[in-house]
Amino acid sequence: MSTVALQGSSIDLGAPAAERDIDRGLEHYFVESDAFRRVLRGETTVILGNRGAGKSAIFQILARRSRGNGARVIELAPDDYSYEMLQRTMQTEEQGSWAKQGAYAAAWKYTLYALVMKELCKKQVRSKNASEAAIRKYIRTYHHQPGMGKLWALISYLKRLEGFKIGKYEAQVKTKELERLYKLEEIRHLVPHLQKALEDQRVVVVIDELDKGWDSSEDAQAFIAGLFQACVSLNGLSVNLRLYVSLRQELYENTPSLYEDAQKYRDMIESVSWSEADLYSLIARRIRYALPKLADAPDQKCWNTLFVARPRKGANEPFRYIVDRTLHRPREMILFCVQCLHTAGERKVPLPLGLDTIVLAEFEYSRGRTHDVAAEQRFQYPDVLSVFEAFRGHEHTFERAQLEYLMLEIISGELTVGVRARTWLADFDEDALIDVLWRVGFLTAEIAVSTQRRDGATPFVGHHQVPQLDVRNVRRFAIHPMYRAYLGTREP
Repeated sequence: MSTVALQGSSIDLGAPAAERDIDRGLEHYFVESDAFRRVLRGETTVILGNRGAGKSAIFQILARRSRGNGARVIELAPDDYSYEMLQRTMQTEEQGSWAKQGAYAAAWKYTLYALVMKELCKKQVRSKNASEAAIRKYIRTYHHQPGMGKLWALISYLKRLEGFKIGKYEAQVKTKELERLYKLEEIRHLVPHLQKALEDQRVVVVIDELDKGWDSSEDAQAFIAGLFQACVSLNGLSVNLRLYVSLRQELYENTPSLYEDAQKYRDMIESVSWSEADLYSLIARRIRYALPKLADAPDQKCWNTLFVARPRKGANEPFRYIVDRTLHRPREMILFCVQCLHTAGERKVPLPLGLDTIVLAEFEYSRGRTHDVAAEQRFQYPDVLSVFEAFRGHEHTFERAQLEYLMLEIISGELTVGVRARTWLADFDEDALIDVLWRVGFLTAEIAVSTQRRDGATPFVGHHQVPQLDVRNVRRFAIHPMYRAYLGTREP
């Protein structure tokens, strides 16, 4: 290859978001894990993982493979639902004394049944099958509203329930009508017809990115919990019907009705996580696709094409440097490597890139990820970015007493933080704030020397590596390397 062909700007590692990458090569360099294969077989239908962990990539490939095998695929994305709209539209539980989770579960079942039946009615060649005819008649009568969004039926059904819960009706009439709505009397007679229609047609429903706009409100929690119940119910209808849902880990843990019943659904849930070896392979696959001459090259040669080779045990070895500045999420690896190539392109630096170029690229990557993590927490911990800013210019590492003192300065108001952060900080003490910063990935904790890394580095780990660690017993902490360049923190 010529030097020109190996300019950083000429290498395309794909898009960090799966929905934008599906037509750019995702199928070719997708990492087909055991977790994905279980999802593809329909053994697990709920995917948990942090943002950027690859949930959408799994669903994009699942949808494409399913269509390729002749299945009908229904995809629900963020544009199809809005928690803010639900909050504006629906009355509170307190106003109506109604259990919203049950209402949302019924409304979701009704909506999903309708979506599946509408999809089955799209067959170009109409069958004389009596079941299909019954379904077509129902859809034509009740669900022929051109221009309405996919979830108009959900809102409509919820409003019907709300009307009887809150409206002024005779008690006997109200109870009878509510019972009809909760039992889905309108479509119960169609369920056997639907099962018959599914005998020779597979339908896959994919519901992704439910964390977009998540605000932990009453309606948002009922929306998620009701959807979960509805999917569990419909997945038992036929082996040819599978409904898949992806949830961010924090969202799952902050919906009590789901988290408390986790043991009931453990066999349905797939948690997505990545080892360092997986992330190494992930980038190597993208390099092979970008540079066809490396199609049969081992992972190490692919990495060495992009970055100057160093001994794997070295603390400054490029992969080690990059992966240490992530929370072990694929999107972060892609973003950092792409930023390195972009910086190299701007400065006309030929490949392979040395550590000096990686360090130059680090600030933009660090700035972007610091803001991204804060944005992920904007509903649970508003203005947490201003709490991160309180560490600007400090040393990387803290003895526990030093860190507790800094936490006290933040909580007491000696250090300025955002107005919205003040609201939730009022309920926190030093230990609780340390725990929050550990859980969101901002702080790392020192662990026993016996588990020291092979490269001899001080063994600090993050929540993504050891989520079960009780940080109340940790005596020494460090700011995660991902944030350091942006916050200008210093070596001890």
